[in-house]
Amino acid sequence: MGLRSRLRTYIKNVVKAIDAGDQKAAKDLYVASIPVIDSSARKGIIHANKAARHKRRLNARIRSMS
Repeated sequence: MGLRSRLRTYIKNVVKAIDAGDQKAAKDLYVASIPVIDSSARKGIIHANKAARHKRRLNARIRSMS
């Protein structure tokens, strides 16, 4: 089903928007990626702590843009 691939793609899209300097797009993509990250943790694809770490780090990078 490619759940791990989907997770990585969503995270990668947020990182690309951050690197491009587009804060609005990064925020929108971040909001869209949260359910995917949480779902991956619930299904055992990644550990719950790793999911929290991804969300925390992405959010910190987006907040540091302003």
